[in-house]
Amino acid sequence: MSYQYERLFEPVKIGGVTVKNRFAMAPMGPLGLGDDEGGFNQRGIDYYTERAKGGTGLIITGVTFVDNVVEQHAMPNVPCSTHNSVHFIRTAKEMTERIHAYDSKVFIQLSGGFGRVTIPTNLGEYPPVAPSPIQHRWLDKTCRELTIAEIQEIVKQFGKGAYNAKRAGFDGVQIHAVHEGYLIDQFAISLFNHRTDEYGGSLENRLRFAREIVEEIKRQCGEDFPVTLRYSPKSFIKDYRDGAMPGEVFTEKGRDIPEGIEAAKLLVAYGYDALDVDVGSYDSWWWSHPPMYQEKGLYIPYAKIVKEAVDVPVICAGRMDNPDLALSAVDDGACDMISLGRPLLADADYVNKLRASKTKDIRPCLSCQEGCMGRVQEYAALSCAVNPQACRERVTALTPAYQSKRVAIIGGGVAGCEAARVLALRGHKPVIFEKTDRIGGNLIPGGAPDFKEDDHALIAWYEHTLAQLNVSIELNHPCTSAEILAEDYDSVLIATGSTPKTFGIGDHPAVYPAAALLMKEVPFEEHIAVIGGGLVGCELAIWLSDMGKKVTLIEMQECLLAVNGPLCHANSEMLEKLVPYKGVNVMTGAQVIDGKAGSIVVKTGDKEETIAADQVALAVGYGSDQSLYEALKYEIESLHVIGDARKVQNIMYAIWDAFEVASTL
Repeated sequence: MSYQYERLFEPVKIGGVTVKNRFAMAPMGPLGLGDDEGGFNQRGIDYYTERAKGGTGLIITGVTFVDNVVEQHAMPNVPCSTHNSVHFIRTAKEMTERIHAYDSKVFIQLSGGFGRVTIPTNLGEYPPVAPSPIQHRWLDKTCRELTIAEIQEIVKQFGKGAYNAKRAGFDGVQIHAVHEGYLIDQFAISLFNHRTDEYGGSLENRLRFAREIVEEIKRQCGEDFPVTLRYSPKSFIKDYRDGAMPGEVFTEKGRDIPEGIEAAKLLVAYGYDALDVDVGSYDSWWWSHPPMYQEKGLYIPYAKIVKEAVDVPVICAGRMDNPDLALSAVDDGACDMISLGRPLLADADYVNKLRASKTKDIRPCLSCQEGCMGRVQEYAALSCAVNPQACRERVTALTPAYQSKRVAIIGGGVAGCEAARVLALRGHKPVIFEKTDRIGGNLIPGGAPDFKEDDHALIAWYEHTLAQLNVSIELNHPCTSAEILAEDYDSVLIATGSTPKTFGIGDHPAVYPAAALLMKEVPFEEHIAVIGGGLVGCELAIWLSDMGKKVTLIEMQECLLAVNGPLCHANSEMLEKLVPYKGVNVMTGAQVIDGKAGSIVVKTGDKEETIAADQVALAVGYGSDQSLYEALKYEIESLHVIGDARKVQNIMYAIWDAFEVASTL
């Protein structure tokens, strides 16, 4: 029979290794997946094996260090293939054997170090290094310049690390990387490399580090052992700590396309067997780790440029979760393989579900980066906002309920839906009572901007999944405490969510909560003031500006996003830059003190200013709705409050809290 995505399931050869399909698991920082001797811990083994079980043809692990002397790293941080080679081989061998059982191949990503871009929470007390004494990406300090002897020591360690990986059963390695501004990339980019020795100056000299690495690995592991490279043909750097916006005209100070093409040809000539293509740098992090504000498939044009320049396989990542987009990229000759990173965090079974034409079963990635890069950045731990089991597969494995219970869930937002899903999988009989005409809660207005389409995709996934599980959903059904008590449920979960905070502004007649505009409950006027520069306010302002409205964004704090929980820098920095770039008038350290039809008065310091505002949108936060919980807390033994009803946070904690409670009832 013919199958729409058959081409995505053709085998691909990388060097002498044949991969069963065109899907690779993109390397993602394995924070929390290593042990204090540099091996893979059980969480890491289970995590990678689960993605192989899910059908992914090629597993590429996240960063594994080869050096822990020249650039020191706190242990445990991520695995290190040379720290304790016997222990590394023992733990990695268990993982590669399990992965091979599913006919998947596995490459280990070996890192030369982070240099000036080391995230401070992972740096500890160790001084950052770099090719030259340049400014650190995050800290106000100057990096120490590496000596030639140290460079050559790192090269030797690459050979040892790759040899250990080969002994442990890995099918190949990926070098991390001439991409994103990591240490080897810092050597390759003239902005960061000011050396006058054989590792600086010409492009060939700046790539010498990368050349010596592949040559050393081939020397120790053999010419037939595949060595691939994570590679960025363009950096999008305007200056130190300053990146470009999509579509912005600027002068590239990092690597631009002409040099990117030349470098790609040289790297392949040096012996690299495949190039794994993205773009960006830590100075423009929203390119390397694209949030929802970047378009899907954003790396495809750059992968095609590289593919047309080299004769080795090209792998393409970058929001490639749409299978139609992935297929078109392969058909168009832009790449040979599709790399899925965050989509495989969200759903380990993505590839098998696609192969079986069960696309509606695939849990979508939101590109929110709250559970992955945000947690890596803040807590050195990898997971996923929409999949609480990511990187915790064994400890969160669902067990059948000892006794099936009738459980009432009051509220059909994301917390209520997740709780119902987990309860049904365990054999309980949940029923959702939702006071509106559809499930989704605050995801419905939150997903209104076109760049938040995956929020609505998550709602659709819950609708589909709960229908498959035969979960009873009572829509347009507000619940009272008397009704709940009359039914004598075994357990009750309060997931009543939150309501937007509102207030009046003088005599202004058109003041609405942000959700009213997002849901298009009122017609848009020409001049719109958005009060509140948090996540909702910034996204609303961009959306309105994209529709041609004249928008003023007013925030009491001295900067945007000041009161939000820790966001991944890729998201927060892009959003901060995107708001003024989209033409939004931004007023920080400002307070609205009065208003009337058509205008508001804004006070900044000692200055008062009248701003045109036909409408005012309030994005000043939400308050938990705990009224039903208060009415029941002394009446029901098994009573839990989850999601925003417990504490207004984010999508991740709504899902995680619901999973935690529902998995133990």
